[in-house]
Amino acid sequence: MKSILTLVAFLLSFHLLSQKEVEAVKSLMNKQQQAWNKFDLEGFMEHYWKSDSLKFIGSRGLTYGWQKTLDNYKKSYPTSEAMGQLVFDINSAEALSSSVVYVIGKWTLHKKEKDVGGYFTLLWKKINKKWVIVADHTS
Repeated sequence: MKSILTLVAFLLSFHLLSQKEVEAVKSLMNKQQQAWNKFDLEGFMEHYWKSDSLKFIGSRGLTYGWQKTLDNYKKSYPTSEAMGQLVFDINSAEALSSSVVYVIGKWTLHKKEKDVGGYFTLLWKKINKKWVIVADHTS
């Protein structure tokens, strides 16, 4: 009985910890959305891993590196009109451990001429006590 209670306590504490981690990531995604909607690409990119090992997979294929990802965003969205207003809809967010969160969702850019959007899969990792996106697959 003592072993069962210990296991239940462990599972409950992991669940509460994982919910805390998921909520932290969701809060950062809200900040990203706000930065985008202020035409602040650097602010949007603040939550990406500032490393040459960052992976971004989009319509043009695989890109490595924080700076290259930022440069691609600047090329694709040169004006506030091109950027539109971003909305994230999170379908699933799951803590895989206390330092890894996996997010699946939908993105929409509301633009004057026509809304555009797609889906994303993000792998967030806590590195040096900071949550960052280490892999982004956006379609």
